[in-house]
Amino acid sequence: MIVRQDLDKVENLYDTVAKEYAETFSGEHEKKPKDQEILHRFSLEIGDRRPLWDFGCGPGQTTKYLKNLGIEISGLDLSEKILEQAKTIHPEIHFRKGNILELEFENDSIAGVVAFYAIVHFTEEQVEIASGEIFRVLQPGGIFLFTYQIGEETIHVEEFLGKKIDIDFMFFTTDFISSCLKKSGFEKIEIIEREPYPGVEYGSRRAYVFAIKPVVRKSP
Repeated sequence: MIVRQDLDKVENLYDTVAKEYAETFSGEHEKKPKDQEILHRFSLEIGDRRPLWDFGCGPGQTTKYLKNLGIEISGLDLSEKILEQAKTIHPEIHFRKGNILELEFENDSIAGVVAFYAIVHFTEEQVEIASGEIFRVLQPGGIFLFTYQIGEETIHVEEFLGKKIDIDFMFFTTDFISSCLKKSGFEKIEIIEREPYPGVEYGSRRAYVFAIKPVVRKSP
């Protein structure tokens, strides 16, 4: 039996905690040196290629960080309420509602995608779907940078940021993520792991992933 986490449940979570989430996480990259290093690297590697999108952007903390590096980037999220926070905090950035599992973008239309912890509520099957969708919309040579929490557990949470909720947080093994990206067609996959920052974030190991869509499609 295939188990999928209901996206309505995910949307409801972030609608419920939108204000608190924005207040808590808007400046999180300033507390995480490795985040800063990785985002600077992305900005250098993407150069002047456009368009760029931050998928699962939340209140726009990653979108804004890249904007401050001189990158023109837009944000996409499932939650209308959290997008309201993003638009209020960062009125100079374009944000829109969207679902990573069913992206409303043309094939080969995006130069680069950033997705920080955007798969944290996905099952393995949903991660595979998301990987395939992002591969589809990226231009040949396009860069995909994303993060995830390393592990094999699923954590059920009923309280978050002072609000009652009902959601699962998923961790993934590096072997699974690597296999999933290769299956989708990505190449030059680089996974960079780190220990958590104590007192700053949940105590799980983290990973940053760079993956490239091939310029020339491989023959079957």
